[in-house]
Amino acid sequence: MAPSDENECRQMLYTGFTLDLPAAVRYPRGGGAGVDVMKQMEAITVGKAEIRRQGKRVAILAFGSVVYPCHEVGDIIDATVVNMRFVKPLDESMIDEICSNHEFVITVEENVIQGGAGSAVNEYIAENDIEVKVYNCGLPDRLIPHGSQDDMLKEAGLTKDGILDFIESHIKLTVIENTAKTA
Repeated sequence: MAPSDENECRQMLYTGFTLDLPAAVRYPRGGGAGVDVMKQMEAITVGKAEIRRQGKRVAILAFGSVVYPCHEVGDIIDATVVNMRFVKPLDESMIDEICSNHEFVITVEENVIQGGAGSAVNEYIAENDIEVKVYNCGLPDRLIPHGSQDDMLKEAGLTKDGILDFIESHIKLTVIENTAKTA
């Protein structure tokens, strides 16, 4: 489970406690988003993502604490933003829905892309012959030097500006490639 904020982390810990099987919650480093924490504990439906913002053409599948900067990016480029919540099990029905209604899918995670959530999305899309452009934004597969969470997110391009730059650079490349092929 990959919580987007401190409230969701609390609810996911409770969800894990109520399950009759092993569960893991990725406990993010640093402070939370500063949201109000619900007093009542509610189990989250395992494997179900939630759409946080509806947009057009571009869908951002955000895993964990990057949901908030992704939402800011979604507001700027009118993208759908999905809080994926779970890597295993992946919400395959949500991925199907998103892929059928969007031209581009961007996965964003505060984790190494290789073998991570973005790779799981790629595998699902490939195994099911879904035709959609997918780009993965996350940590590089190398050792990251020690520093504050903010410094590390900035270096990895996982801030609002970094995610926006990533999306714009990949979508511009795709538009140029498609234009060249049809000319």
